[in-house]
Amino acid sequence: MVTRPPAASPEPDSPSRQKMQRVASAVLYAGLVLLALWIIRDFLPAVGWACVIAIALWPLLHKIEDHTWLRGRTTWIAAILTLAIALLVVLPVALGIGQASHEAHDLLEWFKGVQENGIAMPGIVQRLPFGAQQVTAWWQANLAQPLRESPAMKGLHGEAVMTFGRHFGARAVRGLMVFGFMLVTLFVIFQAGPRLSGALLKGAQRAFGENGAQLLDRMAAAVRGTVAGLVVVGIGEGALLGLAYEVAGVPHAALLGLVTAVAAMLPFCAPLVFCGSAFWLFAQGAVAWAIGLVVFGFIVVFIAEHFVRPVIIGNSTRLPFLLVLFGILGGAETFGLLGLFIGPALMTVLMVLWTDWVR
Repeated sequence: MVTRPPAASPEPDSPSRQKMQRVASAVLYAGLVLLALWIIRDFLPAVGWACVIAIALWPLLHKIEDHTWLRGRTTWIAAILTLAIALLVVLPVALGIGQASHEAHDLLEWFKGVQENGIAMPGIVQRLPFGAQQVTAWWQANLAQPLRESPAMKGLHGEAVMTFGRHFGARAVRGLMVFGFMLVTLFVIFQAGPRLSGALLKGAQRAFGENGAQLLDRMAAAVRGTVAGLVVVGIGEGALLGLAYEVAGVPHAALLGLVTAVAAMLPFCAPLVFCGSAFWLFAQGAVAWAIGLVVFGFIVVFIAEHFVRPVIIGNSTRLPFLLVLFGILGGAETFGLLGLFIGPALMTVLMVLWTDWVR
């Protein structure tokens, strides 16, 4: 009986053994990275927001660090920039809460009066060019009577309101937690400074070559362009419409302008604010001012959304308008507010890959 000699195992330094080791190492590293991401999954939104803000402010950070008096004071620079970001978020929110607390008493009195007497029909309804009779009949049947026993008022005291309150409180606490961890992460990123950007570029070059480093630069440019396009254009829309509120006689024009600026940072959300203000003017009988506010608001939004914002974002990323729009809307639908900035960056990757493929 003839026995075959056992198959020789690969030598320790043979090419096949080295290839197996590289594959095993890649699988191990990928598994460890996925495990780490799963462990910190609740903190990923905070890290994402911190990265977006840091990328947007990175050129400013370099200019500050190059100043003679501030050279080498990375901790102080990081603390000041982080505090400035915190104040930019906290101060408008505090202003809105303070203004709402001043109006809470009047709103409560109005609510009690509605329960006892109903809502008086505005005189403008009688002067509508069409549909005045139908609107009057509906108003008399649903709103003009005391609303204490109406189904809507009963629903305000039901379990649904308690559930909404609990969910709102939980979301508020979670939002505060994300905001706090975002500030901590942002401080650490600013403190790391150029060392962090150098390490990221070096890692991208080692992993993907020179093209990987260039792609990382273009993704950062996409994020900066998106921040500029959303934030700067939103502030511009809020300023113009805030002036329009003041001219039209809408109360709390400055606060409404701030709300409009925040809403304008989200695509196509500003009309919700100025149309609501126009409806208030219409209910007060100022029909011409209401129509003028709506027309002016839509002109501002049309120019900002279709010309200014795509130019700012598209020029920094060299993306076509359609990809910019898809990136913003698709990113927001997939990742929430953070997706507004992630979407265009991913569209930039897609555009770079397509350009390299067709060369």
